[in-house]
Amino acid sequence: MRILVTNDDGIRAGGLVSLVEALSDDAEVLVVAPDRERSATGHGITVHHPLRVEETRVGRAGIQGWAVEGTPADCVKLAIDYLMPDPPDIVVSGINRGPNLGTDVLYSGTVSAALEGIIHDIPSLAVSLTTYSDPDYSHAALVARGLVHTISRGEFPPDVLINVNVPALPPDLIQGYRIARLGTRRWQNVFEKRRDPRGRLYFWLAGDVVDVPGEAGTDVEAIREGLISITPIHFDLTNYSIMKDVGGWLGEKIIPGLGPCR
Repeated sequence: MRILVTNDDGIRAGGLVSLVEALSDDAEVLVVAPDRERSATGHGITVHHPLRVEETRVGRAGIQGWAVEGTPADCVKLAIDYLMPDPPDIVVSGINRGPNLGTDVLYSGTVSAALEGIIHDIPSLAVSLTTYSDPDYSHAALVARGLVHTISRGEFPPDVLINVNVPALPPDLIQGYRIARLGTRRWQNVFEKRRDPRGRLYFWLAGDVVDVPGEAGTDVEAIREGLISITPIHFDLTNYSIMKDVGGWLGEKIIPGLGPCR
């Protein structure tokens, strides 16, 4: 089994090293990851600058890796289309430092790297540990390894990524897992206004996340209850349930330039 490992925290991040060491015992692993932290880059790709790469080794076993001066999505594209002689059987992104829950997945470089995998019809897994302080990735790495072996059996469709969030609890306090839908998380954005030494204005984005309460069956709720959340995600954002309604709304109006609906 060939596994492509990537992340958005950078190729030297502890979560990635733990993941690589857990997966490399019984699989062929190649690491292609950003050369530094690229959190919250979403699905951005680099088209106006060159992608500089540097070959390196990862973990105690010295697994072959490439540090890429680009985004997580860049890393997966480059790995599949150039660096790997054959496509991987699975793409694993993580282990992220901090959660990727609910609407976070739209901003997450970790999830976007896995999303790039399924764009290439390769089953993909994104794994996050829900803490930023003193993370212990050992149990999350064990979870990832178990899921990789399950996915490798071919039971999951290649157009679905599995987004996994592991609560930052001792393993004996984790009560199990839940197949959960994405919840709603909103950011209470704070823009701090500053000026640089030359007097030019700039803003520094900060803020706190706000979970929407009372949403049953969500990944946010699962983590709150001490469960591992597992969410299947795909990239078709079409709202099929209102397609006919949209046609009705537009059909009631004269909109210059549209012509008839066909």
